[in-house]
Amino acid sequence: MVGTSMELFDFIAAELEKFVKTEGEDLHLPESRQRELGFTFSFPVHQTSISSGTLIKWTKGFSINGTVGEDVVAELSRAMERQGLDMKVTALVNDTVGTLAGGRYVDNDVAAAVILGTGTNAAYVEHANAIPKWSGPLPRSGNMVINMEWGNFKSEILPHSEYDSALDFECLNPGEQIYEKMISGLYLGEIVRRILLKLAHDTSLFGDVVPPKLEQLFILRTPDMSAMHHDTSHDLKHLGAKLKDILGVADTSLEARYITLHICDLVAERAARLAAAGIYGILKKLGRDKVPSDRSQKQRTVIALDGGLYEHYKKFSACLEATLADLLGEEAASSVVVKLANDGSGIGAALLAASHSQYVSGE
Repeated sequence: MVGTSMELFDFIAAELEKFVKTEGEDLHLPESRQRELGFTFSFPVHQTSISSGTLIKWTKGFSINGTVGEDVVAELSRAMERQGLDMKVTALVNDTVGTLAGGRYVDNDVAAAVILGTGTNAAYVEHANAIPKWSGPLPRSGNMVINMEWGNFKSEILPHSEYDSALDFECLNPGEQIYEKMISGLYLGEIVRRILLKLAHDTSLFGDVVPPKLEQLFILRTPDMSAMHHDTSHDLKHLGAKLKDILGVADTSLEARYITLHICDLVAERAARLAAAGIYGILKKLGRDKVPSDRSQKQRTVIALDGGLYEHYKKFSACLEATLADLLGEEAASSVVVKLANDGSGIGAALLAASHSQYVSGE
């Protein structure tokens, strides 16, 4: 995604105006009141208040000119003014923080939220006195939400392959978001494509001629990878149809189809297991990774999980949950629940916006 800041925020404001026009008469506010908005912004931001923050950098394949270092709420506010919308952003919310807030609203045992969709991130509730960077008075609750921005994690311990290195080199943000590039929906299909391309060159997997479409970056999307991976037909005919429709491979042998299926399985399993390891790390930090010596103090822990990759890629989500259970052990795993929080980020942003409404104190 490339373009200018004005183009991006004008598009958001235009879509927002379309949505507002669908409201029924009973939802229209009195003239004296201004609509208030929760703004979910799923990119790294230096947040300066509940309703302001400057963009640190773009991720997930975005490269929008003129936005880094700018207040994204101010950018959206100007776009809404250009669109003639009388609205005010009362809460700027990262998607993981929104998912955490929405999850905690309906279940007080939610301790962390994870996004596994186009990109990935996590947030959790930490004791404020355990945060080295914290300065100033402690919050009344004694707790603070940590937005981890874990997609930018990189380490020599990550199982980085030649395909990961090549993908990273050719992306808009080389050297950044390494963990995200190994586990999130934007990249998994591309990793599979790169493996298939190497096999096509080295072993003539799809015949003597390498399919030209197989050379195209990001032509194989993760939803298509998922569809191939979930093919249960005896001859993998659905997988073969995907290879034909997307990559232009007219005829594939059954062996080539099974090899493709195996590659999908390897890439998805690696991603799911790495994601589970990240969740386990949060639980370990919170001391929720083992059963307390006093069994009466056993505590239920809920992980709110949002994102299309987790929701729709069933083999991925099943592997993630099984891996997390293996890491925790049977007894500790019995008190940890992974719960789908569908559109949790949007719901959480709305709740946070409502709780910071300029009209709350007067009603």
